[in-house]
Amino acid sequence: MSDVLEALINVGVLASAIRIATPLLLAALGEMVTERAGVLNLGIEGTITVSAFGSFVVADKADSLWLGVLSGVGAGVLLSLLMAVLVSSIRVEQVVAGLALNLFGIGMAFYLFRAVYPQTGGEMPRSDTFDFTEIPLLSEIPAVGEILFSQHWLTYGAIVTCPVLWWALNRTQFGLELRSVGNNPAACDMRGVNVARMQYLALAFGGAMAGLAGAFLSVFLSGLFFVDVAAGRGWIALAIVIFGNWRIGRILAGSLFFGYLDAYQLSLQARGVDVPHQLLLALPFVLTIAALVVNRRRSQEPLHLGVPYFRGER
Repeated sequence: MSDVLEALINVGVLASAIRIATPLLLAALGEMVTERAGVLNLGIEGTITVSAFGSFVVADKADSLWLGVLSGVGAGVLLSLLMAVLVSSIRVEQVVAGLALNLFGIGMAFYLFRAVYPQTGGEMPRSDTFDFTEIPLLSEIPAVGEILFSQHWLTYGAIVTCPVLWWALNRTQFGLELRSVGNNPAACDMRGVNVARMQYLALAFGGAMAGLAGAFLSVFLSGLFFVDVAAGRGWIALAIVIFGNWRIGRILAGSLFFGYLDAYQLSLQARGVDVPHQLLLALPFVLTIAALVVNRRRSQEPLHLGVPYFRGER
């Protein structure tokens, strides 16, 4: 019991929680923007996996972590643009397209990994990783410095993105048009807003954010790539968007909360505490269902989410 209680407020657990929350926050913010444009992208898991592979192999072969990050973002954007072609141009059913994209992304990443690294033996190939970015003076504060001010630069970037994205969505004409497309695309079309273009841009942004999430997993956290590198984070990001009721502040809080749960269960396993970690891993989805029930009358869900738009329909 003492190990269980100690892990709750352990400095290492809290610092790890923020790092674990980073890819969740990145992917969730991207998905929130995508859904604001009326597109439900269930292909985040596959996009993160492909991006993690792209980042890993370029960082390893080109010996450049920065090129690895750019490659991960590019892979995420390309896969999401494929999703845009399917759902915005061809108007394939969005759930089917997203699930197909997941299978395609994960399968393609595994195939290419075996093609690039045909003989790995018992040792997995590794790449370098980014060092922590310690903020001068602040990182020297006991406990708080390690938790908040000794993180990766992409972690700081993900947190800064929250207020910037809030401003872009709520205080700019582009943000107003994007949110309107998700609620009433027919009215936007009548006003001269190109619905397909807005959805393409939203999906490209979502793909870039999922690409950063994948890059974070491979060239920031582990320096490794394996088939299950996403480990369900794409699905958890989807759950966080719903849990956060499509609001950026709540999405940030939800990402940190679920990151803490993951860090906590990892700490318990390391201490040898026999607690079924599957229960904690399932908690995001249980809480998402609860949030749907509680917020059913105050939901901020876009009214046209998941519904293909055909010009002329009302």
